[in-house]
Amino acid sequence: MNLDQTKLPLYDALLKHASTQPISYHVPGHKSGSVFPLLSDNIFSSILKIDMTEINGLDDLHDPEEVIDEAQRLAADIYGVDATYFLVNGSTVGNLASVLSLCDEDDMVLVQRDSHKSILNAVKLSKVRPVYLAPTVDEETNISIGLSIETIEEALKAYPNVKALIVTNPTYYGASIDIDKVVQLAHSYCVPVIVDEAHGAHFIVGPPFPRSAVQAGADIVIHSAHKTLPAMTMASYLHVQGHFVDQVKLSSYLSILQSSSPSYVLMASLDIARYYVAHFRSSHVRKLIKNIEMFCEEINSISGLKVVPLNSQDPLKVLIEASFCTGYDLQRMFEQKGIYSELADSSRVLFVLPLSEKLEIEETIERMKKAIQSFSNQENQTLRNEARFSFVFPSVSSVLSYKQMKSLEKTTVAIEHSEGLFVCKSVIPYPPGIPILLEGEQVNRDHINYILQLKEAGAKVQGGHSIYDGYLEVFLI
Repeated sequence: MNLDQTKLPLYDALLKHASTQPISYHVPGHKSGSVFPLLSDNIFSSILKIDMTEINGLDDLHDPEEVIDEAQRLAADIYGVDATYFLVNGSTVGNLASVLSLCDEDDMVLVQRDSHKSILNAVKLSKVRPVYLAPTVDEETNISIGLSIETIEEALKAYPNVKALIVTNPTYYGASIDIDKVVQLAHSYCVPVIVDEAHGAHFIVGPPFPRSAVQAGADIVIHSAHKTLPAMTMASYLHVQGHFVDQVKLSSYLSILQSSSPSYVLMASLDIARYYVAHFRSSHVRKLIKNIEMFCEEINSISGLKVVPLNSQDPLKVLIEASFCTGYDLQRMFEQKGIYSELADSSRVLFVLPLSEKLEIEETIERMKKAIQSFSNQENQTLRNEARFSFVFPSVSSVLSYKQMKSLEKTTVAIEHSEGLFVCKSVIPYPPGIPILLEGEQVNRDHINYILQLKEAGAKVQGGHSIYDGYLEVFLI
């Protein structure tokens, strides 16, 4: 379409409105910031001036015709898709609307087993029949690196009536599969592809970043713009292309699931994020990659630390491992020096670097060294060299139907004695928000060992407060 990517239609409209010094007799109640506590030293004072509602000239997300429509078309243009929708409820709402719009009750769908919980909630809400596909695990790191093309092909042959393939790519750790092959294979079976590409909104800047699912022709792609682009938390995109998706139906579900009072601040940040990625040139990429390589070299020079590479990994994801402690311990050490990572697991911490030429390398490395030195100087320190623990999804798992679960009573049992029982709530280490046990899934010995190890390590686990007391909620069968 070759639209003018220098424009910021929604953001500029909000600034123009604020510049008129309007008198507000409409919602929200802060009245452009005039009704707000602590106004003398208020960090909100500037942002509240553009926290608007659907007044004349500012358009309506649920029926866009003006500046929101223009902003969405500009996003669709830079991503090369038929249409882009702004999401103010995060990628979660995009995942929900995508599954609901493509599938009807009792339809069979192929679902990557290590999907985010929002995908699994979409499966539940749509009442489809999921076939879960176990991801491949990297032998060196024990990290899931996504679905293999062989696994997908076997499933498409075994289940010829599936209505959709739902893939997560890249993984939380930044590993990416050959998404072109996946889309081509699914389309050869006339199966549409939904890709939760939450962590890949920046992939369209080009190599050495992995190829984006929008470039591969996936039918629906969901991007958490707030994860790697300069958008505010919850601000996301949903992209659609091709003939498999009924956009009227998709738009309808988005209207149902998204707030009827969407945040203009979030939408403006999506307008700005699109502008940013549209102007991130190859020269910027080269400087960024050079700085990342320098950063990784500096980390590797610190005694006891090393960067753990993955094949086909997003350069913005940096995995750091310590030889003397778990990832949870390392995360706590870093936090004591003001370095906050995205997540920790039993072996590593994960950094998500900015899509920017500016990296605070020297300051970060200095704080890392102080964190390690501070730990080394502690009396009665505990060096932990035990084997790292990990979890591999079973290739086949038994899961109760949602209809069955509705009629069953519940109880709690000690985690150690739960083998063979079916859990009432999904068990989800968070982050990354990927359930190791689904609601209604049968517990095996690997589940038990992993949950106990997570509990001992101090990891945050969603699935009921009883887990922290050593119990699981299960169905009585």
